Amino acid sequence: MARNDTMHASMTHPAREKPIRNKSNKFTEQEADLSETPLFFPEGFEKLFIGIYFISLPYIAGLLFQFFYIAEGRKELFLSLNEQSSFILTCAIGYEIIATIILLYIVKMAIGFANESRRQGVREFRRP
Repeated sequence: MARNDTMHASMTHPAREKPIRNKSNKFTEQEADLSETPLFFPEGFEKLFIGIYFISLPYIAGLLFQFFYIAEGRKELFLSLNEQSSFILTCAIGYEIIATIILLYIVKMAIGFANESRRQGVREFRRP
């Protein structure tokens, strides 16, 4: 009898993991968390930084598009082009680029979610 007691006392069990409770079955019902975003939002200054990102990111994207695609990486052509184009035109180009990237990312996440939530071999009954 004593042998069984020591055998059970020396056994260790792995710690139980808590189940994920916020895992939704629908893509549109998932919870969004700003702490997981790649952008920096310091506490208390979220609105200020969203405004800064709203102006600066599209402008930078528009400048990069003009430099690499339109001016083909040539500094002289880019500087002459930059003198002729306005701030609003550069921002508009950047907004279109960022919107396209965001839409592609949303489609990628939706496809990944659909593949993850698909069950192999088991289908739920649906009435036509």
